[in-house]
Amino acid sequence: MKPRLGQLPHEAAAVSSVTTGGRAAALRRAGATGRRLPIAHALCALATISCGRPQEPLTTPGVSLELAQRRVAQVSDVHYRLAFTIPASPAEPVTGTVRVAFRFHDTRAPLVLDFVDPLHRVREVRVADRPIEVGFTEDHIVVPPSDLAPGENAVEIDFTAGDEALNRNPDFLYTLHVPDRARYTFPVFDQPDLKARYTLQLTVPNGWVAVGNGAADTTGTTGTTGTTGATLTHRFAETQPISSYLFAFAAGRFQVEEAERGGRTYRMLHRETDSARVARNRDAIFDLHHAALTWLEEYTGIRYPFGKFDFVAVPSFQYGGMEHPGTVFYRASGLLLEPTATQAEELGRASVIAHETTHMWFGDLVTMRWFNDVWTKEVFANFMAAKIVNPSFPQVNHDLRFLLAHYPAAYGIDRTAGANPIRQPLENLSEAGSLYGAIIYQKAPIVMRHLERRVGEDVFRDGLREYLDRFRFANATWPDLIAMLDARSPDDLASWSHVWVEEAGRPMVTTALETAGDRIAALRFAQRDPRDSARLWPQRLSPALISPDGAVRRFDLALDSGSAALDSAVGLPAPLLVLPNGDGLPYGEFVPDSAGLAALAAHLPEVGDDVLRAAGWLTLWDAMLGARLPPPALIETGRRMLATETAELTAQRVLGDLGEAYWRYLPAAARDSLAPSLEALLWARLAAAQARSLKAAYFGAYRSIARTPAALARMERLWRETEKMPGLPLAERDFTALAQELAVREAPGWAALLERQRDRITNPDRRARFGFVMPALSADTAVRDAFFESLRDPKNRKHEPWVLEALGYLHHPLRAERAERYIGPSLELLQEVQRTGDIFFPLGWLNATLDGHNSPDAARIVREFLETRPDLPARLRGKLLQANDGLERSARIAHARG
Repeated sequence: MKPRLGQLPHEAAAVSSVTTGGRAAALRRAGATGRRLPIAHALCALATISCGRPQEPLTTPGVSLELAQRRVAQVSDVHYRLAFTIPASPAEPVTGTVRVAFRFHDTRAPLVLDFVDPLHRVREVRVADRPIEVGFTEDHIVVPPSDLAPGENAVEIDFTAGDEALNRNPDFLYTLHVPDRARYTFPVFDQPDLKARYTLQLTVPNGWVAVGNGAADTTGTTGTTGTTGATLTHRFAETQPISSYLFAFAAGRFQVEEAERGGRTYRMLHRETDSARVARNRDAIFDLHHAALTWLEEYTGIRYPFGKFDFVAVPSFQYGGMEHPGTVFYRASGLLLEPTATQAEELGRASVIAHETTHMWFGDLVTMRWFNDVWTKEVFANFMAAKIVNPSFPQVNHDLRFLLAHYPAAYGIDRTAGANPIRQPLENLSEAGSLYGAIIYQKAPIVMRHLERRVGEDVFRDGLREYLDRFRFANATWPDLIAMLDARSPDDLASWSHVWVEEAGRPMVTTALETAGDRIAALRFAQRDPRDSARLWPQRLSPALISPDGAVRRFDLALDSGSAALDSAVGLPAPLLVLPNGDGLPYGEFVPDSAGLAALAAHLPEVGDDVLRAAGWLTLWDAMLGARLPPPALIETGRRMLATETAELTAQRVLGDLGEAYWRYLPAAARDSLAPSLEALLWARLAAAQARSLKAAYFGAYRSIARTPAALARMERLWRETEKMPGLPLAERDFTALAQELAVREAPGWAALLERQRDRITNPDRRARFGFVMPALSADTAVRDAFFESLRDPKNRKHEPWVLEALGYLHHPLRAERAERYIGPSLELLQEVQRTGDIFFPLGWLNATLDGHNSPDAARIVREFLETRPDLPARLRGKLLQANDGLERSARIAHARG
């Protein structure tokens, strides 16, 4: 049976072929006819050799590894010349033309371009200025090899761009093409190892600013287009070779800030209407970019490779940042900080700037060959960012920061049944988004730091320089880098890499201390795989022995086998505490015996060393999650720590964990009885804190746990500005958060309070976000139900940060029982959310849905979903298991009997 136009099945064998010169639109009219290739002929065209043998089709949905490998051998020296016309109204389509020039090496097979829904979006395809007949599948355009010649070729395509990756708003848009979404916007070879040069032209409404990867070439008035009125055309010079996921542009009503640092010009595009906010942050933003770029040039020995350096502060951007060469995109709120920003937020801004700047070398200059190695670009971005920010924050303990910025998040995945390895196999780029997460962003930098320590800093740096130089403007794999480092090291790095990079999980490390009188008779550390396999993780421990008087003795010990004895400690005075991860670098679940755990909970606040104190806190958190330490005991230790804590980063970690323990791991009655004393402690610490950023951290914790009438009354007075907090002037985000927290607690007059807060917000982007979230805050169940139902429409999920914020309030612990009915439908939408959303959205959707719950009924809903969906894709199942870990643990712990 021949496929009908508009009813194409998913298999590539069902290729429709139309003569685009006669326009596909004409063929779609009832009764229209056009020459089509017979199915047998189409199958032959898709084979890599003659039609004598059946071949697996190349054009399955998405971009398969097989297609990518065949195409990279078939095509080289790719150049795109793109022109887009962007109407002012998001309701009108964006149209475009692309000229793809390339060298063609294998004329036995057709040329396959990636483009979603080409049947409805392609208007004409030309070769040598003549329309040609092509084949369409769901995600591809198939150009017969008979229309091409060995050597240089060019294919021109007129098309209508899809909106999926254009992020269109009433007066601005921006592209986001990672990992395989360029094919939603224009016809392209959408794979990382077919790097190309791009030339871009954008015709936009008059008054719109535009930015692309290349340097601005010319801008001129071109008249009118459709209903858009006067238009401008912006042209951008050809880029260096870059991968398709890095091609980007933004256009709209942006303001432009420009600064020069070290002879280089930097430009920032933004939509912030608060000029004071811009002025307060402007110099720091430019300084941080220049410091990062200068450091990287020195470390790598390679000058910045992409010419100009622009960046865009995007309202409610999906990610913290995205590393398009020449035009980095950031979430605006992460750059333009409030005056009440915490130290963690200031460090976060410096880190995301350093992260995205590092990508100019690691990811953009040298790109992974396939997205199974996407982690390599992310690990170096985070790893180098940790090095770069140190000089800018000399007052910060950066070992402490590395520990708290990476280990809790990595542990949060590795302890779950859905844990995944750092490097994962990948058969199709349509699944690439599911590779991202804390294992890539947080565990991988830890592993890289272990590797640097193993081979030495100089060897490590020299190996990276060789790697960048050998593969500049090209592609490489993780084994390529390991081979270079292995050649410089006596260690077997390939075996080391296998367990740390290719496998999931973490070791469980136990401590066995034997004493004779008041002296150490033996001290031994052992590791095992909590999943009961024979795996071992070779690493170095850094045992710290803390005596009753607070003195610390530190050691270094290789744990490359199942166990290791610290013989040098024998005969020393018996310690009060033993911490195997004394310098914060060892990785695993560190399990003291019962006496050691009790001592740690009792004496941790007395430990003077910041890193030791933080490492001990992470051990206690693991013990609570493992049901070895009751939540009230953890909370009590945290309260005593906060009473004397001097390290702001540790205080912020403890505050966050106390909030989670309070809401998730205590039954409601225990929360009610604890609230007054916890509120009092937080308010007292807020008043006593000297640093404004620490005051802000305590204030955030206070308003998030406030329960008593007295606390709610105080919050309302602060919102109404009839009460002030000395030393902490509130900013717009604080008033917004106060209004939202009061509403979710159904404070008297909550509806009017929300309306008033919306009117207070003058920035149109932030006001639109607040208005979107408001229904999720409503005390009216029917309003919340209608809001949830609206999320079934993908159009209502396009602003992903808005959706996640709203879901968090919809599932707030105070409304968890009434929100359980949303869990099942949310899980039913999961695959669609993955298909239509960006890379972090599925896990964000799951976390926002489940994090407010701790009931056995909620856990049962998720288990039943998993049991009845054996066909759920493995990676998506893994994401659900990761998100569900906290729910399963809290359901057992908070509702344990006796």
